[in-house]
Amino acid sequence: MALRLVADFDLGKDVLPWLRAQRAASEASETGSGGADVLENDYESLRVLNVERNGNIIYTYKDDKGNVIFGLYDCQTRQNELLYTFETDLQVFSCSVNSERTLLAASLVQSTKERKRNELQPGSKCLTLLVEIHPVNNVKVLKAVDSYIWVQFLYPHVESHPLPENHLLLISEEKYIEQLRIHVAQEDGNRVVIKNSGHLPRDRIAEDFVWAQWDMSEQRLYYIDLKKSRSILKCIQFYADESYNLMFEVPLDVSLSNSGFKLVNFGCDYHQDREKLSKHLTLCVFTNRTGSLCVCYSPKCASWEQITYSVFYIHKGHSKTFTTSLENVGSHVTKGITFLNLDYYVAVYLPGHFFHLLNVQHPDLICHSLFLTGNNEMIDMLPHCPLQSLSGSLVLDCCSGKLYRALLSQSSLLQLLQNTRLDCEKMAALHCALYCGQGTRFLEGQIIQWISENVSACHSFDLIQEFIIASSYWSVYSETSNMDKLLPHSSVLTWNTEIPGITLVTEDIALPFMKVLNFKGYWEKLNSNLEYVKYAKPHFHYNNIVVRREWHNLISEEKTGKRRSTAYVRTILDNAIKVISNLEARNLGPRLTPLLQEEDSHQRLLMGLMVSELKDHFLRHLQGVEKKKIEQMVLDYISKLLDLICHILETSWRKHNLHSCILHFNSRGSAAEFAVFHIMTRILEATKSLFLPLPPGFHTLHTILGVHCLPLHNLLHCIDSGVLLLTETAVVRLMKDLDNTEKNEKLKFSIILRLPPLIGQKICRLWDHPMSSNIISRNHVTRLLQNYKKQPRNSMIDKSSFSVEFLPLNYFIEILTDIESSNQALYPFEGHDNVDAEFVEEAALKHTTMLLGL
Repeated sequence: MALRLVADFDLGKDVLPWLRAQRAASEASETGSGGADVLENDYESLRVLNVERNGNIIYTYKDDKGNVIFGLYDCQTRQNELLYTFETDLQVFSCSVNSERTLLAASLVQSTKERKRNELQPGSKCLTLLVEIHPVNNVKVLKAVDSYIWVQFLYPHVESHPLPENHLLLISEEKYIEQLRIHVAQEDGNRVVIKNSGHLPRDRIAEDFVWAQWDMSEQRLYYIDLKKSRSILKCIQFYADESYNLMFEVPLDVSLSNSGFKLVNFGCDYHQDREKLSKHLTLCVFTNRTGSLCVCYSPKCASWEQITYSVFYIHKGHSKTFTTSLENVGSHVTKGITFLNLDYYVAVYLPGHFFHLLNVQHPDLICHSLFLTGNNEMIDMLPHCPLQSLSGSLVLDCCSGKLYRALLSQSSLLQLLQNTRLDCEKMAALHCALYCGQGTRFLEGQIIQWISENVSACHSFDLIQEFIIASSYWSVYSETSNMDKLLPHSSVLTWNTEIPGITLVTEDIALPFMKVLNFKGYWEKLNSNLEYVKYAKPHFHYNNIVVRREWHNLISEEKTGKRRSTAYVRTILDNAIKVISNLEARNLGPRLTPLLQEEDSHQRLLMGLMVSELKDHFLRHLQGVEKKKIEQMVLDYISKLLDLICHILETSWRKHNLHSCILHFNSRGSAAEFAVFHIMTRILEATKSLFLPLPPGFHTLHTILGVHCLPLHNLLHCIDSGVLLLTETAVVRLMKDLDNTEKNEKLKFSIILRLPPLIGQKICRLWDHPMSSNIISRNHVTRLLQNYKKQPRNSMIDKSSFSVEFLPLNYFIEILTDIESSNQALYPFEGHDNVDAEFVEEAALKHTTMLLGL
């Protein structure tokens, strides 16, 4: 199951045994049977009423006399506490206790019989009471009306000392919300009483609303009112200093005019008709610490042939409306759509039919969200009861009295990644799994193991490329809140393939109108997201376009011998040294593969340029972040890229049990070597299009395996097409390891012809062969004659100075000798490794002898 529910609280396990122990202790002196039966009846009435901000859970039950008893379960100490007992048969539907546990607010429904004899307020259907419970003392009637009233204490972040004033929200079915300010004082020691209980100050903070939601964790009130038939979502933020602000207004394209009155997360709503739940609209607001703001909406459903639901990504400035057709419509659907907040994701599911995991931070491409239909066995494993999504990924099952923490299951996502046939599901499962692990070595190892065995499993995207980019992104994601705007999280920019079973419509929506000017915490991040939507055209995601251009310029300068200032190049190479040092510090054990052990100046240049460019990119957009921290983030990101490549290669190396002996050219390729060569080729393809650096030594190892595994014509084709890049280390080793058989001579000569001139000349001097002498002679003559101007000469040639009497050659060698003498006079300290006219003459004669077959 992709979604895993871990129980944090269970009425049956955390409360019921304590109640039994309490009853047993109180009846220890009594005799007779029937106690167990009474306790079972108690359990039938036992239910959760509310979950407060600090995690404490308020519950209620009726004893054998019909008395209503309130209890509290402390999630920190895991202890139960009895709060209050109403010695009257009432039905409780809302309750809240203040953070100091000195005041209890409750709304109760009276039966017709109780209305007539109730001493508190006869004749009223609903009573809203405020009780002093430290110790139990006065009871004040706040409301006595015929409409429902919900209660909720505010919980400011103040733990050092109790506040002298408590704030209580009253939410009326008559569509208004009031805030009561309750002053308390201590008397006779620790006794807490309400001051001026006859007149409690109150503020009307909202009215004429049709929907409201309470966010217990962040102390926010969301509500929707209708203005000219338009639904306007508003949010009030309550602060620790007991003040509050209206934060924003934003219009929503949702139909609420005929939906009646609906509350979300004001305790457990047991009065809603569960049989009619599937016919009602569902609407809820989800946020997370990155500054996201999502509104999830499912309209009233007249038919079960198609289900439609929308998610308004307000922090992104667009909405997505999804439509899916249900299978097995014949089975009556009694449960509505459930929306769950999973922080970085929002889960949407209809038990037994579909499960949709929506990426909140990167919602642009549908392939980054996971959609499973009823055909998938994971769907049947999801709970079929209505769930209530609270703050912080908490989920409440009111029916069973269990409080869960909703998590994504790494093992299930990995299983889906390995077993599914659809590329879109592979993509979504990969991203979900990496989000769960966020750079853990064990998870990456499992994914890499699967990739090494299924490198060609995806046709719509490059699996290695996607894994490297996504995993590197998550490795530095937590360093700053704006990382999702600065680094790519995926290599895929567009997705045009349909997702089976679902259709999608994307629309731009209005951005919120912010009502305050100074932002802190979550609101600062939300405002930053909104500013990004308004002004970031094009987006800020880093790419290597500048690095690619600069790297090609440096390589061209190297070939022509016209390199810019050595200080600039040295700085770039120093950057590369820092990356490699950072990478080696991460890796504690020895490496199996011979990577990071050679210079490979081209890869080091690419590495250093990427450090420089990425650092400039971060400095431009991360205002207020220390330069030292930015430099470390850059090193960590690029080190992670290289480390993942090393990890993929090492996994394949270990799987095929290769040894260091393959690093010599004088051995034949095996099936295992060919498999590793194939993986390395796929790694090269993945990094080439994104212009990412490779670990120094990669190209040398790739070339060695290529020589082992490929026929000569295939090998040369790979070199000419850029699949294999010849490094000086690889070619030097090839010249030394291979003898001069006819086959090897042909290979060596073909390799030398494909080398850059400067490296080619150096390699030729290492190969003691007439062919290399011929190449050296040609290069020497070319260099001498490139600026040669013909001068009048004596036609007579001294034949005695030549070993062979062949006038054309004799004349040519004499010219070369004169040029060498002139150059020696002008540049007395210039040496050419003992290559002179005499060497050229000897090489020419040997070459002619070979051509004539003498």
